[in-house]
Amino acid sequence: MDEHTLTEKLRLIEALFAGAATDGERQAAAAASERIRSRLEELREREAPVEYQFSMADAWTRRLFTALLRRYGLVPYRYPRQRRTTVMVRVPKSFVDQTLWPQFEQLSESLMSYLSEVTDRVVAEAIHGDVSEPAVCSGALPASSESAT
Repeated sequence: MDEHTLTEKLRLIEALFAGAATDGERQAAAAASERIRSRLEELREREAPVEYQFSMADAWTRRLFTALLRRYGLVPYRYPRQRRTTVMVRVPKSFVDQTLWPQFEQLSESLMSYLSEVTDRVVAEAIHGDVSEPAVCSGALPASSESAT
């Protein structure tokens, strides 16, 4: 997957959560974003916002999540002494349950897949061709390989 393909995939995911009905809408990320913002405003009129605390595993997912929040006019924050991996936001619960979190999970999965592919390719080309996971060892240590020395 290249960068352009990833960008298009992320836009299609957003269009899906905006309830896009036509091909033109699915291709227009700006229109999809506006539809989600409108839905959020409707929910704000019916539901009181709830303060959420999200813990992100790494900088990449935190950046993605905060960008998604800002895209919909939400303000991410954290309190003093909270870890950098913590993201706070005040938002209606149904928006989190029906739109924000499911969309974030799909976007995050696509981004992590892309980053993994790029990392594997770069490491294989620059460091070593074997980018597989380490063997699981139960008891005796595996014999050392000559290529590791």
